[in-house]
Amino acid sequence: MAIIKQLNKKTGITYVYESHSYRDKDTKQPRSTRKLIGRIDDATGEIIPTRKKKTINTTSLESENSITTSNDDVSVSLDIIKEKDAIITEQRRQIASLLREKENFAKELERLVAKLNQ
Repeated sequence: MAIIKQLNKKTGITYVYESHSYRDKDTKQPRSTRKLIGRIDDATGEIIPTRKKKTINTTSLESENSITTSNDDVSVSLDIIKEKDAIITEQRRQIASLLREKENFAKELERLVAKLNQ
């Protein structure tokens, strides 16, 4: 079993495959099969699975900038997601507050303009 990286020139995405070689007894020639593992993230260099897999053999990937899928990594990722969700919620509250404030300023401006025109 080998790990193969292949660049798609059209999209610029590097895909990672698991290749398995075997000998075909009928033709007496070597053959190989590939399974798509995922793609490589350009920013972090980590392998992003393209679909759900039962398990990924991380021992063979460790030498190839692999990812590890331990419970600690998952919990850290969930914590980061929760923090970002909290930030998004707070920013939505701030946006709503600013929109109300903008509306109040617009009403006050209209009132002042109407007063000036009298």
